[in-house]
Amino acid sequence: MDSRPIGVFDSGVGGLTIVRGLIELMPDEQILYYGDTARYPYGPRSRDEVRRFALDIASWLVEQDVKMLVAACNSAASAGLDHVREAFPDLPVVEVVEPAVRAAIRVTRNRRIGVIGTELTVASGAYQKVVDATRENVTLVSQACPRFVEFVERGETAGPEVIEVARGYLAPLQSQDVDTLILGCTHYPLLQGVLHFVMRDAVLISSAEETAQDVYAQLTRRDLFRIADQPPVHRFVSSGDAATFQALGARFLGPEITAVEERTLGPVA
Repeated sequence: MDSRPIGVFDSGVGGLTIVRGLIELMPDEQILYYGDTARYPYGPRSRDEVRRFALDIASWLVEQDVKMLVAACNSAASAGLDHVREAFPDLPVVEVVEPAVRAAIRVTRNRRIGVIGTELTVASGAYQKVVDATRENVTLVSQACPRFVEFVERGETAGPEVIEVARGYLAPLQSQDVDTLILGCTHYPLLQGVLHFVMRDAVLISSAEETAQDVYAQLTRRDLFRIADQPPVHRFVSSGDAATFQALGARFLGPEITAVEERTLGPVA
């Protein structure tokens, strides 16, 4: 048994959707979350920049003595986490791309799956690589939706402007008759109302539940579950303004966010 926290990181508050999945499945586990809000969004940045950010954050989380890393950021996962795994070979690392693909393949009816994400996620082809590796007879249609993260980080999750932007982004997916849509960014679940409205009958896939299942499996195999002798204590850290993170983060997670620390791990630019 291991009472150390699970380290989770994202470019902002979106990864709290993953934290919600972890808490619901493993309520006794403690979470240490780092949101890199000072450097978000990761999507327009270069692959090398995002890889550097991921290693900076992972290194700090390791210094805090976490027992596992969860990259709750599609852009970071798409840029590749091999260097993080190489730096910390004894630490389990879980990401969000493979779990989402598994779930989408399981539920699609017409074998036509869409994925929306940041520019980096889509350009990397990470989801297509995972789909190809499954050898399943499915077609993947990808679409970058860069403005979605900006809307969510501002707290704008409904209204005419968001709907109009969503219609523009999603039109190519509708024309390809996708029946299942992967939300390839952890910010996007807060836009599910808009996405359901525009996509009508398409099944929306968030990686939160599937990622939590992967974490559960890792904890089981390595015998790392926490002994529940005391209530869990979660810790939330932001590279940007703590008050802003806490206010917006409450919409993703709820009352579990009682305090937020500020800590910058590198240059913002």
